[in-house]
Amino acid sequence: MIVVGSGASHLREEIEGLGVNLGKVEIRKFPDGEKYVRVLSSGEEAMVIQSTYKPQDENILEALILGDALRERGFDRLRLVVPYLAYSRQDRVTKEGEPVSVRAVMRALGLYYDELYVVDIHNPETLRFFPGKAVNLSPARAIAEYFQEKLGEGIVLAPDKGARERAKAVAERLGLEFSHFEKRRISPTEVKMRPVDIDVEGKNVLIVDDIISTGGTMIKAANLLEWMGAGRVFVAATHGVFAEGAIDRVSKAVDELAVTNTIPTPVSKISIVPDIVRL
Repeated sequence: MIVVGSGASHLREEIEGLGVNLGKVEIRKFPDGEKYVRVLSSGEEAMVIQSTYKPQDENILEALILGDALRERGFDRLRLVVPYLAYSRQDRVTKEGEPVSVRAVMRALGLYYDELYVVDIHNPETLRFFPGKAVNLSPARAIAEYFQEKLGEGIVLAPDKGARERAKAVAERLGLEFSHFEKRRISPTEVKMRPVDIDVEGKNVLIVDDIISTGGTMIKAANLLEWMGAGRVFVAATHGVFAEGAIDRVSKAVDELAVTNTIPTPVSKISIVPDIVRL
């Protein structure tokens, strides 16, 4: 049985369109704002799809009480699919007294769920904090299929070395070259970027990352590629965590901006639903 939580309600119609029968669950709020959940279907195994983007804390709590309700209903095995996992970037202590917030979230989810599937988590190493089976789902197939005809015989680039594996995964599906931008700090306020060991002149370029927030890095990369004589420049990301005005700023700097639908945005053109329902 598949249960769609409030945080993933924007995916419900597409999931149903693939012929998936969803479990019957009542989710609402009490007058005081507390969440109410009731599972109406029965069974032995269930998969909960629940994104934890805004409101993050409320959606995490809903995932927990959905797990409790399913256990109370008699389900023996539970899987949780999280298109976007909140707190995933809070993965280390930088000042004494801070928590590793993603660890706290995963341990709490592990109280109810046997398996956890997250789409393109910021740091895959943090999956070890989940006490059961934990899997990082790659959006490479979906991104590659969306840009295949648009990109042609182009190049796939990562905005930095840390995102190189994402670019590689997309490029390998397309049979194209890939590389990354190298960043070198010139001064406290200036960072110099350049693609590493690759010629972009006259070629279409796809820049791939996991998250876009302000879009500053993507804009700087696109401007540099234009100066270097690249053809069309496309930008793709898994999670569109856009700051105010970021979509317009990035869209004006590139030929097309597209993100997946882990978070609903005006540019969520790439669907990860087929990858989820195949689990």
